[in-house]
Amino acid sequence: MVARETNIVNAFETTLAAQLASGGTSMNLANDPGVDSPAYFVIDPDSDSNREVVLWASGTNHAAATITRDIDSKHGTDPTHASGTKVRLAVVKQHIDEAHDAIQQGFVLEDGDGTEVTINPIVASGVYTQREVKFAEGAGIDIDWTDTDNGTDGDPFTLTFTVNVDTAEIAADAITGAKIADDAVDSEHLVDGSIDTAHLSADAVTGAKIADDAVDSEHFVDGSIDTAHLAADAVDGTKIADDAINSEHYTDGSIDTAHIADDQITFAKLAATDVITQSETITSNDSDTKIPTTAAVKNYVDAETATLTNKTLGAVTLSGAVTGGDQTISAAVLKDYAETEQAVTSAATLAIDLANGNCGTVTLAHSVTDIDFTNVPTDFATFTLVVTQDGTGSRTMAINAITVNGDSHQTAKTPGGDGLTLSTAASSIDIITFLFVDEAPYLFNQLAFA
Repeated sequence: MVARETNIVNAFETTLAAQLASGGTSMNLANDPGVDSPAYFVIDPDSDSNREVVLWASGTNHAAATITRDIDSKHGTDPTHASGTKVRLAVVKQHIDEAHDAIQQGFVLEDGDGTEVTINPIVASGVYTQREVKFAEGAGIDIDWTDTDNGTDGDPFTLTFTVNVDTAEIAADAITGAKIADDAVDSEHLVDGSIDTAHLSADAVTGAKIADDAVDSEHFVDGSIDTAHLAADAVDGTKIADDAINSEHYTDGSIDTAHIADDQITFAKLAATDVITQSETITSNDSDTKIPTTAAVKNYVDAETATLTNKTLGAVTLSGAVTGGDQTISAAVLKDYAETEQAVTSAATLAIDLANGNCGTVTLAHSVTDIDFTNVPTDFATFTLVVTQDGTGSRTMAINAITVNGDSHQTAKTPGGDGLTLSTAASSIDIITFLFVDEAPYLFNQLAFA
């Protein structure tokens, strides 16, 4: 059998509402038995030959109860039961068998680390055995039945566990603050000297906790008394040892004239280099009040940049390049001067930068379709170009696609509007002069130099 609980009621009896044929598995009861499956029924209980025990195995509809036939294996072939045959719900052998099966199935006890033991009673000579469990005492644990009288609700069997825990049974770090009762720890529980700085919270020891005269000099860390712990004016002359104050105790610049007695600084106390000169870099806007060395002055004259305003220069010889910075020079007389020649690279588009000079040369290896001038002054400027045909010759130069300082294309104006036709012979030389007025180009030419 199986370990299960089947449903049963007292004194229920009904009839079949329809025939139960041999081999049929659905029983139709005329009345509701008042229970659902599982339940055992006896069909035709008063007939020794036709009596059959069936199990209503599943479902809740007594008019179509799914059944297991011939539970007693009494019939080789299931009998046929006519409609109206008596059906009784009674205690049968199977109830008792299943109750025994349930008892023998037992139960499981599991300890804290997951080990399981099945308590599974067996029947020996009609007696259940193997159903005793013992509580074993361990270290610090005492187990006793303290009441074994009768096991009633008012006087139950009482199993008392007494735990006597000593330090050997307490795991490391097992006793936390949450396990210690308030006010449980007193001075006798503390080992002398066990409270060190690590156990004291910040600022826990206040002045009120320190006995008078308890703190002596040996309790101070060297250098631990800083200005914050000294009262104002606490360090007076009597507390300062003779010769204790040295130069490192002064803040730089803290000794001013008010702290220097009259006539204390004599010439013998002044370093010559500090009074007479001070080596430093001089700039054009230098406001330093120290006296520079002659080397610093020479460096300023030779190398530093300065702006001269409203100054008159006498006879001057220039030993290097002078940049005019696009400034106006008036009433000037030029004598024995030369212009810087720039070599213009031949290309279909000639690039000419007046910042590189106002005259130049080019040997044409291309026919020029575009001339781009840059850094042309906005008022009035000229550029003279000596043009030489290469060994091939017949190179042309268009003057209708000239740009000045990145503006749009312009056509250079020529005398009579005749335009420009270069000499075509190989190695022939022409001189072209561009005149710019407000960035508008005018062109003059002298052709076929030989």
